Amino acid sequence: MKHTVLITGSSRGIGAGIARRFAEEGHRVAIHYREQEAQARALYDELGQAGYSILLVSGDITDEKQCKDIAVSVRDKFGFIDVLVNNAGIALPTQLVTDTSLADWRRVMDTNVTGMFLLTNAVLPEMVSQKRGAIVNISSMWGVTGGSCEVAYSASKAAVIGYTKALAKEVAPSGIRVNCVAPGFVLTDMTRCFDESVIADICEETPLLRAGTPEDIASAVRFLASEDASFITGQVLCVDGGRCI
Repeated sequence: MKHTVLITGSSRGIGAGIARRFAEEGHRVAIHYREQEAQARALYDELGQAGYSILLVSGDITDEKQCKDIAVSVRDKFGFIDVLVNNAGIALPTQLVTDTSLADWRRVMDTNVTGMFLLTNAVLPEMVSQKRGAIVNISSMWGVTGGSCEVAYSASKAAVIGYTKALAKEVAPSGIRVNCVAPGFVLTDMTRCFDESVIADICEETPLLRAGTPEDIASAVRFLASEDASFITGQVLCVDGGRCI
């Protein structure tokens, strides 16, 4: 059965990898972006030219009205949203918590936590009405273990995990599953800025001795959204090469 899938922050990196995976399996995919229009359009053109069913939607997920507009746009084009992937997120430069401004703290929390809350609320009522649907939230290994000099990001991603578990209990009687993927270090445009020596050190600290790829995360998300995971909800799947062991 083919589904309609909305993936936030899917113009590049992990989000783009998730979008490609669902599109290649024939699902209807809504690519969401806020600022990275050129990259989002490039992905849209790539997948559209391959014959996949793709929609491009933009909006600030920290704004309640824009979240509702995003959901309406997807429904108008593709109908019921079967799968929501809350992937959009930001991080701060590595810094001490005492060097983190209140404005930066709020910006991280607004995007990583409030945005997830608002967009889920825009999609959830119809899922409850139809008694079906799957939500996959993207956390981080730092949300599981905490990261030194990554306090704001770690706190926000830990909140994603708590939100996932609580919401899973709340909506399970309505036939909706809510799960979470916690990636480790993944090679994307954002992380390739690290020196090769730093990446090598990270790989050496990883039991599987390599960095992750967007495809690794996409596979986990695809599984949790599929019927193969029909008896799984409220879980955190660490896709980190073993770093959280």
